Amino acid sequence: MLYETLFKNGAVLMIKIIVLIPLILSLIWFGYLTINNYSVADGKQGFKYILLFSCVIAAFFTLMYWLTH
Repeated sequence: MLYETLFKNGAVLMIKIIVLIPLILSLIWFGYLTINNYSVADGKQGFKYILLFSCVIAAFFTLMYWLTH
């Protein structure tokens, strides 16, 4: 019953988006680093920016979900 309630409200979709955004961005960044012969240590700052950007998006979606429900 809890799953049905969450699915109807769109929370499951929101959680999937919040999880997929940093994964996809990290894979793209990792691909860029490997194609251009950089090490992961060289791209560490980029991963930090991806994490920060993803946290901001997650906070925004959470706030909007909380305000509208």
